[in-house]
Amino acid sequence: MTAKTHTVEKIGGTSMSRSQELLRTVLVGDRKGPELYNRIFVVSAYGGMTDALLEHKKSDEPGVYALFASAESGWQWGDALSSVASKMVEKNAEIFADAATREQADKFIRERIEGVRSCLIDLSRLCSFGHFQLEAHLLTVREMLSALGEAQSAFNTALLLNQNGVNARFIDLTGWRQDGELPLDEHIARQFSGVDFATELPIVTGYAQCAEQLMKTYDRGYSEVTLSRVAVVTGAKEAIIHKEFHLSSADPKLVGSDKVQVIGETNYDVADQLSNMGMEAIHPRAAKSLRQAGIPLRVTNAFEPDHPGTVIVSDLAPKTPGAEIITGLKGVFALEFYDQDMVGVKGYDTKILESLTRHKVWIISKTSNANTITHYLKGSMKAIKRVETDLAKAFPTASTTLRKLAMVSAIGRDLGGVRILPRAIAALDEAGIEPIGLTDMIRKVDLQVLVEEKDFDAAIIALHKGLVEERAERKARADIRRVA
Repeated sequence: MTAKTHTVEKIGGTSMSRSQELLRTVLVGDRKGPELYNRIFVVSAYGGMTDALLEHKKSDEPGVYALFASAESGWQWGDALSSVASKMVEKNAEIFADAATREQADKFIRERIEGVRSCLIDLSRLCSFGHFQLEAHLLTVREMLSALGEAQSAFNTALLLNQNGVNARFIDLTGWRQDGELPLDEHIARQFSGVDFATELPIVTGYAQCAEQLMKTYDRGYSEVTLSRVAVVTGAKEAIIHKEFHLSSADPKLVGSDKVQVIGETNYDVADQLSNMGMEAIHPRAAKSLRQAGIPLRVTNAFEPDHPGTVIVSDLAPKTPGAEIITGLKGVFALEFYDQDMVGVKGYDTKILESLTRHKVWIISKTSNANTITHYLKGSMKAIKRVETDLAKAFPTASTTLRKLAMVSAIGRDLGGVRILPRAIAALDEAGIEPIGLTDMIRKVDLQVLVEEKDFDAAIIALHKGLVEERAERKARADIRRVA
């Protein structure tokens, strides 16, 4: 497993839902014989399945886990689990036309569902006694439920490939009925022991049970961590993430597909900034593993197999400085903390960060001056209000204000030496947008602009025009002059 002859590739949930199309593109396509192998696929659950098992990622509508964890829900979680089972069976029927194969898929997932149901019933009974607290087991419950989604999609994909003449092998990292927990790397090494990459196509669950408890640190970003560790442990030559879109200079639906540019190459610095803005190319911890192992990452459109996509490597400098991607976030909360007594006094930052961490609020960035600290946050209003309550108790003389804004960011490997800040201000001014605030870091990999939410779309379009499109036009003119 040490020779770098194979790739490790991940398919996301939205793409996984299009199984037949994946067969015609990423999984099989025009490949024949040996071309089908020397690849490993790490798969996510089908689109919407993890939302139903845990909670909806955007709306927070409770799934099985959220209902089980809520004392007020009673036995509603059981009905929700039955509903998930029905959805999974419906998905099997959509994928497998053959009755015998469909029954095989149904039997697999029903066994898993009913095993989980029995476990949760027993846990509920156990925790009805005062000596046992449900809270102590909730992380394990969350992991066990989440694993159901990846188990189904990986098992089905291997089954589907076998039907199509591919020697696929289901690699189950979920720890189902496994005794004890191993460190993640050891667990991966054991599961891959004896796999012949040249003649077998491993299909791997995106969730991996391990001593590190992936969900404790990464929550729902665990599948990319699994991808990165499988790549490192098996000695892959490249990691690939297949998405349903290209990594482009902006959202083509907003800016226009004729104006955006597919990013051909970039580095892990840019990937980290994208992650901070909620536009994940890859989870930052997963990126760290690949970066340290010297494994390049490729991000492709799963449904355009002939396009090379975007290659992300360590410390790749651009040929010319400039913005590569314009992206942003709506619903950013600006939490401004003011205390006249702050000047020259230490400890304020620590208390604020402790509260933000305790209530699991995502910090995008922050600014400060003599008596004010402003954090720009992503999280629920309920959680941020709890932070305000904490700060009011800790600092009775201080005041906090909360404002909902949007943040737009220009990101690139090197924004230095090309007057990004004045050009950004000019582009916004031309569009009639007055920024509420700007942060231009010394490291010059991103420029953050705060605007009213109503100006979000217009700010993306304006900055893309002023920083990306005009840069491309200048380069094209320079190339013409050079040829002439």
